[in-house]
Amino acid sequence: METKKSRQTSILVIDDEKKLNDLLSRILGLEGYKVLQAYTAKQGLSILHHEDVVLVISDVKLPDANGVELVKAIKQIKPYVEVINLTAYGTIADGVQAIQNGAFNYITKGDDNDKIIPLVSQAFEKAALQFNAALLKKKEKANISFDDIIGTSPAIISAITLARKVADTDTTVLLTGETGTGKEVFASAIHHESKRGAQPFVAINCSSFTGDLLESELFGYKAGAFTGALKDKKGLVEEANNGTLFLDEIGEIKLEMQARLLRLLENKSFIKLGDTQTIKVNIRIIAATNRDLQKEADAGNFRSDLFYRLSVFSIPLPPLRERKTDILLLAEYYLKEFSLKMGKFAVKMDNSFIRLINGNAWKGNIRELKNVMERVVILADDAVVSADLLPPEFDNHIADNNPFDLAGVERLHIIKILRHTGGNKAETARLLGIGLTTLYRKLDEYKLG
Repeated sequence: METKKSRQTSILVIDDEKKLNDLLSRILGLEGYKVLQAYTAKQGLSILHHEDVVLVISDVKLPDANGVELVKAIKQIKPYVEVINLTAYGTIADGVQAIQNGAFNYITKGDDNDKIIPLVSQAFEKAALQFNAALLKKKEKANISFDDIIGTSPAIISAITLARKVADTDTTVLLTGETGTGKEVFASAIHHESKRGAQPFVAINCSSFTGDLLESELFGYKAGAFTGALKDKKGLVEEANNGTLFLDEIGEIKLEMQARLLRLLENKSFIKLGDTQTIKVNIRIIAATNRDLQKEADAGNFRSDLFYRLSVFSIPLPPLRERKTDILLLAEYYLKEFSLKMGKFAVKMDNSFIRLINGNAWKGNIRELKNVMERVVILADDAVVSADLLPPEFDNHIADNNPFDLAGVERLHIIKILRHTGGNKAETARLLGIGLTTLYRKLDEYKLG
């Protein structure tokens, strides 16, 4: 059985009061945890960014930040990290805000160890599970080919055809399209079907980092470059050497950072933070954005020269509303995938379910569809999933064709009561004031499964 001591993940304690920081760190160390220490928010974020931290215990009053607001920054960098806020003078308002920002808990300093240690244990276990899930997800994405891209619509076939043609070159590619259209999937497929396929595929979401953090993440740094830089650190550019660097949400980066990226694209070289030596790399760059970079460049928000370097070969990815024939294929895929993962046996969608998903706008594209199907499988108790398992907002589409139709109104009402009772048909019949046999007849009539 794995012990806390055998884990490579750590707890980070951020508190500018050295004695309290040392005491808490020692207590946690005696419990078998690996503990890292920081005395400012900036130092803590730097450590978080470069170490496998899964739990942060942060003072609320730090010299350079408010610990309650720091929770947001921590979650932006690593969403799976849990945060416990410590304060000398707790207030209800701060406690509520901390939880709303994503903190695991908010406690007052001086609470006895019998209280703190179990809380830390709960938070650490939850965060460690999330950390492992994130690693598993990363591995699952590791070997995606064009054959793994689901769809037969002309719009998606056109995008795949373009991607196949450019894959085996070293040409820079710009993937454009709305959020949730599968840009990272395409980037991974382009890499793995290229001559660099056996080499690293390194991805970064540029919108997740501030300018300084993004720079150190991409280019690395020398020991002593800034507070907390205790040893040399390889950046992602160097990690991607001989492979592919995927820059997601590239439209979000600041102008000063754009200049450094331009030099990387032009010269295939860079300089680490705190260093003077130029490092040459052999990388291919694939970028992605949901912005119109041409408009951003015209407005002065994005460098024109960088835009032209990135858009040598541009591939627009279609929103789901432009590939209607693929909705059912994707839904079937996710139904089977989540059923397998959760040990469920949901394998089919009834006609009412199919009609609603085909008629939905899917503003969040494939990502939204995937989330909906995961929810449906969690709720499913039968092999056939029906419309009553869909989120409440889908109710608006049920009687769209004729809102005055009595049968449509009755059907919608039955669905709402079924949802209210958690699918309990006997209770549903009681609340509707009808017999159970009548309810089953209506369920069959309205194809509600």
